[in-house]
Amino acid sequence: MRDEAVRALRRGVAVLVLAGLVLAPWAVDDYTVALLARTLALGLVGVSVALLTGVAGLPTLGQTAPYAAGAYASAVVGSRLSDVAVVHLVVAAAAGAALAAATVPLVVYARGVIVLMITLAIGELVVTVVGRWRSVTGGTDGLAGVPPVRPLWGLPVLATDRARYLYALVVVAVLVGAVLLVLRTRVGLLLRAGRDDEARLRASGHRVAAHVAAVHVAAGAVAGAAGSLLVVAQQFISPADFGFDTSALLLLGVVVGGVASVGGALVGAAIVIAGRDWLFGVLPGHAPLVLGVAFVVTVHLLPRDGHRPAGVRGRLLPGLPTGPPAEERPAPTGARA
Repeated sequence: MRDEAVRALRRGVAVLVLAGLVLAPWAVDDYTVALLARTLALGLVGVSVALLTGVAGLPTLGQTAPYAAGAYASAVVGSRLSDVAVVHLVVAAAAGAALAAATVPLVVYARGVIVLMITLAIGELVVTVVGRWRSVTGGTDGLAGVPPVRPLWGLPVLATDRARYLYALVVVAVLVGAVLLVLRTRVGLLLRAGRDDEARLRASGHRVAAHVAAVHVAAGAVAGAAGSLLVVAQQFISPADFGFDTSALLLLGVVVGGVASVGGALVGAAIVIAGRDWLFGVLPGHAPLVLGVAFVVTVHLLPRDGHRPAGVRGRLLPGLPTGPPAEERPAPTGARA
């Protein structure tokens, strides 16, 4: 009964949050609506971080790399080829997935702090490249004046902040729903099993590296799609949108919302990003310091005993327990992946 009550409460909260998001454009000013649209894009990147860190057990600071790839691919397509948002979305997701696939050999076989350092380096390398490739990306000045888009062929252009926000909300809802549905299948079970006991899953005949590589590419596609939403929301992008501070804030948001919860990661990332933007106005010049302190405090307040959430492959604190003893764990079942 208690579990049913908790599930009912979660569903009720989810419905209330969704209703609030739908009604928000009519309750706030245009600036806040534009800010909410950008926050939705970053929240979707947070979902990709949760997929890797919480579900697959691969901690990352580099999801801004496919995010940037998707954003610039979408901007180039919008400026030169098509004004249809769905085309942008597909191209951006493909660009993010391609970049993630190219980095699979660097990331999938690494563990612990090394994973974080590699993903951070990939993210910073991408920012450097887009800052120097002026003929395509506009360099550090960014790409301005990206034309507005229409959701589908024959529909009117998204000419207002409200229309762009509602488009972003629909895309985020569809993509998050798809991710949640996939994670409820055998795929999600295998990923969590590899996160909790990689050696045992491999010994049972499953190709763990292939599973992790696949979710790494899928997370790249989700982050790339988020890049397309960023372009739709602000019609301007620059390397500053994809720096280390964004990566750190996304990881903080995922930690706050729950590393193993896709919905929690979306909400947590949105709260942290919205808090950053609010702090920039209240404490000009001091917002990064406040958020840095919040990051340190959050990490130190994480559970450090048997109540700690499910383990992370290559976790940063190897001595911490991540589940029941080996003799208490059920053996993985299922056919070879």
